[in-house]
Amino acid sequence: MKKFNKLKSIPAYLPIINIDTDMIIPKQFLKTIKRNGLGKSLFFEIRYDDNEKPISDFILNKEPYSNSKILIVGKNFGCGSSREHAPWALLDFGITCVISSSFADIFYNNCFKNGILPITLNEDKISELSEYSKRKEEIEIDLNNYVIKAGNKEYKFIVDPFKRKCLLEGLDDIALSLEKSELIINFENKIKQTKPWLYK
Repeated sequence: MKKFNKLKSIPAYLPIINIDTDMIIPKQFLKTIKRNGLGKSLFFEIRYDDNEKPISDFILNKEPYSNSKILIVGKNFGCGSSREHAPWALLDFGITCVISSSFADIFYNNCFKNGILPITLNEDKISELSEYSKRKEEIEIDLNNYVIKAGNKEYKFIVDPFKRKCLLEGLDDIALSLEKSELIINFENKIKQTKPWLYK
């Protein structure tokens, strides 16, 4: 997992509430267990027409938003099923930060496990940040200092210290386990000595 410290981008603003994981990545794209290649199917049902042609006025199909790394969305983002393909699709598209007034719990936690920073702000601040998107102006996310910098304004946000550490150091669940590899090996050796029949 890539380390997350600072991020600067023109944000894409998608003012839709209750975007569920099926809208983020529809069920027909869940057959793969690979994390790459899902970005092209992100928001498939609202990003493409019935002939699978890009809808020209959809935000992520327009320049410069097609290269946005920050997505600003309506409340209750990521509700619905717990599919991990949802953050995979966002990440594969290039989005590494999502800003909303609220997130579904499972999606919120899955973001951190996959290198995406979900930021919760109140509706007034969401509205203010959306103006930077409309004006095609960059904003900066500074995870180290818990702040979003936009123009001459700063917006503080809160992140669980452990989740922040994992993003800053690029630690997913596997990397966290590997940090304890010596303890794991010692435990296995002890079990082999005390319960050798388990290894016959």
